[in-house]
Amino acid sequence: MTADAAGQTDNDKRLRKVEAAVSASRIEADIRRLADFGTRHTLSETESDTRGIGAARRWIKSEFDRISADCGGCLDVIYVSDFIEGEPRIPERTEVVSVIAIQRGRLDPDRVVMMSGDIDSRVSDPMDGESDSPGANDNASGMAGVLEAARVLSQEEFAGTIVYAGLSGEEQGLFGGKIVAKHALDEGWRVKAVLNNDMIGNIEGIDGVIENSTSRVFSEGTRANETPEEARTRRFTGGEVDSPSRNLARYIDRLADEYIPNLDVIMIYRLDRFSRGGHHRPFNEVGIPGVRIMETHEHYDRQHQDLRSENGVQYGDVIEGVNFDYARKLTSLNVVTLANMAAAPPIPANVEVSGAVSPSTTLKWSHAEGKSAKNLAGYKVHWRLTDSPQWTNSIDVGAVSEFTLENIVIDNYFFGVSAIAKDGAQTPVVFPGPAGSFGE
Repeated sequence: MTADAAGQTDNDKRLRKVEAAVSASRIEADIRRLADFGTRHTLSETESDTRGIGAARRWIKSEFDRISADCGGCLDVIYVSDFIEGEPRIPERTEVVSVIAIQRGRLDPDRVVMMSGDIDSRVSDPMDGESDSPGANDNASGMAGVLEAARVLSQEEFAGTIVYAGLSGEEQGLFGGKIVAKHALDEGWRVKAVLNNDMIGNIEGIDGVIENSTSRVFSEGTRANETPEEARTRRFTGGEVDSPSRNLARYIDRLADEYIPNLDVIMIYRLDRFSRGGHHRPFNEVGIPGVRIMETHEHYDRQHQDLRSENGVQYGDVIEGVNFDYARKLTSLNVVTLANMAAAPPIPANVEVSGAVSPSTTLKWSHAEGKSAKNLAGYKVHWRLTDSPQWTNSIDVGAVSEFTLENIVIDNYFFGVSAIAKDGAQTPVVFPGPAGSFGE
């Protein structure tokens, strides 16, 4: 790994380039277009070319197709769908259709990072598929961010694959995410991160705060599919705050500090907002790391509301509630995260730590080999005090599969390993054992 006179690697330059390329005006145009479909409710019109979720998803596909044409056909654009029925919010047989665009990696095409937004919208009654439901912030903002990320990143090449996903059925029970998660597993994708963007455009909170310089990232603390034996191991070795999703959140936080001007990530140690849900959850439930990226200050009068005015208060999710510069900033955060992960080597696997009743701590991991690791420069070992929210100490250890930290007592710290590419791109930190594993 080499750096120029200013200390910047080739990866640093690429990340600054793609961050600067994100356009607020393009995001605004996409949000307005999505809001103009009237309603995008999962049970709404599917035959019209101008109204309903059918028209919205066909337009999203046409945008992905246009983006692909601009990069010489670099995206595979497909629908992923299944029929749902007998559910509280989908009682009758309904096809839930998501739109995804796949930008395949040149070295490791089965290793995937994904950015998602939601296509559907709703008003006060979750079963109302007829009333106007612009869903400008919830979640045209997230869907527009996905389209813009595809425009920017499709102009680059990466070692791993990036998937851009427009998911349906979120408001009716997270069905689009469940269907696409199953599709990913069936296709043999090794999904290392899902960045779920759900409401990234509002800066005016119900609490009266107006603020555009922070973003929340929600992440689960322990893996949802942890076995009883793995939980027992974690009880004695740690890992309650070191799931792959939590270390993905730390990774995003650090990238914001380095590459996104005037944006501080607030890591929320919770799967999602209190007693609420989002489309990263279905991925977490099948063992795929994922987080929710969103605004800090929500305005509940502008979510899941019929369009109306009562006692001088305006209700409804309309275009006037979206700040396009802020949506650009959060989209940029996704762009640099996707670019860094996709450019990085394979994430370290089979990480182990040892050192009980010893003055030193040893970490071991599988050294990546073959074409997928052609861009691998080496590894970095990390450690932090157990009450520290972020990794604070690290050392480059080279292209090895084992390293001992002399006179660092295992009882006093948490440890992890990351991989570094020849151009400087780096993976998230992997905590040892099943608690922190990103998989093979």
